[in-house]
Amino acid sequence: MDLRTIWTENIEQFGVYPLLMFEGKAYTNADCEAWSSRLAHTLIELGVKPGDRVVVTMPNSPEVAIAFSGVIKAGAVVVPVLPLLQAQELHYIFQDCEPKVVLTAEMLWMKVKEAANGLPSPPAVFTLDRPDSPHSLQRRIEQAPSTVPPLAISQGEAAALLYTSGTTGEPKGVVLTHQNLYANAKAAAEMARLLQTEHERVALGVLPISHAFGFTMMNVALLLGDQVVLLPYFEPKKVLKAIETHRVTHTAMVPAMFHALCHEPEAGRYDTSSFIACVSGSASLPPSLAEQFERQFGCLILEGYGLSEAAPIVTATDPTKPIKRGSVGLPLPGVQVAVVDEHGRRLPPNEVGELIVSGPNVFQGYYKKEEETARTLRDGWLYTGDMARIDEDGYVFIVDRKKDVIIRGGFNIYPRDLEELLLTHPAVVEAGVVGVPSPKMGEEVVAYVVVRRGENVTEEELIRFCQQKVAKYKSPRFLKMVGYLPKNLLGKTDKKKLREWAKEFAPAARS
Repeated sequence: MDLRTIWTENIEQFGVYPLLMFEGKAYTNADCEAWSSRLAHTLIELGVKPGDRVVVTMPNSPEVAIAFSGVIKAGAVVVPVLPLLQAQELHYIFQDCEPKVVLTAEMLWMKVKEAANGLPSPPAVFTLDRPDSPHSLQRRIEQAPSTVPPLAISQGEAAALLYTSGTTGEPKGVVLTHQNLYANAKAAAEMARLLQTEHERVALGVLPISHAFGFTMMNVALLLGDQVVLLPYFEPKKVLKAIETHRVTHTAMVPAMFHALCHEPEAGRYDTSSFIACVSGSASLPPSLAEQFERQFGCLILEGYGLSEAAPIVTATDPTKPIKRGSVGLPLPGVQVAVVDEHGRRLPPNEVGELIVSGPNVFQGYYKKEEETARTLRDGWLYTGDMARIDEDGYVFIVDRKKDVIIRGGFNIYPRDLEELLLTHPAVVEAGVVGVPSPKMGEEVVAYVVVRRGENVTEEELIRFCQQKVAKYKSPRFLKMVGYLPKNLLGKTDKKKLREWAKEFAPAARS
């Protein structure tokens, strides 16, 4: 379970083939393997030692995948960082993990240098995408040996440091070992292998590789021998064109991407008949959206669930077993799950409690945060902070984030339930629900909705719609129509920002 060998294993099992397709150019697995080894030697020459942190922040490209492998082959810890982060956010990560080197793209050079200002030991910053740049490392890489550096690295040593999105405060560094990442990719590949296709497997890489989900899906592709068509960013027409041109069979996306493809006016012009399956993760997928996407594209949606602390995949939908809409599937091979109450006691099937996870994929701890690690890792179990239920067949249903549950008058209200209810209204495109403090009731329910263009509906009508479907105490007391919902960098609704918005209702909640 050594991530340094995953490219070599791919070549030994599947031979040399064009692994990555990017902007009309093919990159073979052998080319990528050799370049990553050269990068590893170059980093060592620059003074990078085993255990040092190396940040990689670039848009999707072959250089990103090569950089991850090269850092790990050098015995260092790769720190993938989303390229859309602002300089201030980058500065916090640099300050926390103290990287020796940052590998980036020419277009991000100035921002990265700004982020490094004021650090006691600023990292060396190099680019990988433009050989003619004075900041480029490519010339040095070309001169380096193409063999894997002979370092003794154990599977229990750190391989990656992934920073959480910081929805409840500053981002935390999640320490993942070689074993965590390899075991998770291996288990996910076993599940994905069950999906039969008449043609060769061609994956679309549209998720940011610099995120835990995209990082692992890249490793899964290597273990399965997939070809991967990489896109630098998500754009509906480019996704549809890539599916048509390369006869893409499958991909992994987040719900915001499904929504965008369903509402692309020119979607019907593209031949997507090769597209048979799509994995959904990172955020809850409303059943109505899943059904619309499957109808429109003739493609099976396989929901899964995970978190960075689990490297990241915990559950996935097994295509050979009954699919239960609304479920995130079954635990991956080797992964155990349970649901517990606030005292840590196991709950029976179909009762809601906090989901806990155990297995070889569970992280080592938060970087330099012992107290938070102790709260999250207890007796070998990862306490996820997600509220869930597990049915009698072992299927997991995520109810909501523990921190997002609204407690009104002593009753638990799960925002996700209300959001999915609002989305069944024909006028509603998006919905986000949060709580606002109330001295009388503890919290009141606030809903923000985006209405479909051309629809004529009032806020009062939408509140009545909810009251007709669920108990009145569960319905929104306040509802506001907005032009958009705030999103984080992965397209999830930003509940932290929504709670800031909801402060406008605080005076009324006190009455």
